[in-house]
Amino acid sequence: MLPEWIDYNGHVRDAYYGLIASSACDALMDRIGIDAAYRRRTRCTLYTLEMHVHYLSEVKESDRRAVEVTILGSDVKRLHAGFTLRRLPAGPVAATVEFMLLHVRQGDAAGSAPFPPEVAAAIAALAAAAPAAGFGPASRALSLAGGARQ
Repeated sequence: MLPEWIDYNGHVRDAYYGLIASSACDALMDRIGIDAAYRRRTRCTLYTLEMHVHYLSEVKESDRRAVEVTILGSDVKRLHAGFTLRRLPAGPVAATVEFMLLHVRQGDAAGSAPFPPEVAAAIAALAAAAPAAGFGPASRALSLAGGARQ
């Protein structure tokens, strides 16, 4: 952690929980096949439509931390991913962060685009490996209902 991440109480500033989760989202993209080579080849990437953060426990400057991902849902163009930030070793959950992500084609013909089969399969495999039941506290719901944005 950088010194500017720490507030006057010696805790990680609230905005940096989001930065930590955003970096974990980048790692998720690599894991499901939306890596740098894919982005160059297809001009497709993920855009964040919405993000919710639940602050559950403080993270101090000296704390080590880990982030776990849970696939909370997906459809042909969107991915609802949850990230759990924990203090190590075996510390309490410090925060949960939900992202609603949209697969987007960039460039002159920009717009949402379906996931290719190999990415959809990787998302499904990850969802099956880590069930979404019991993820984080409830708040205003993020969901896939209501149709994708174009």
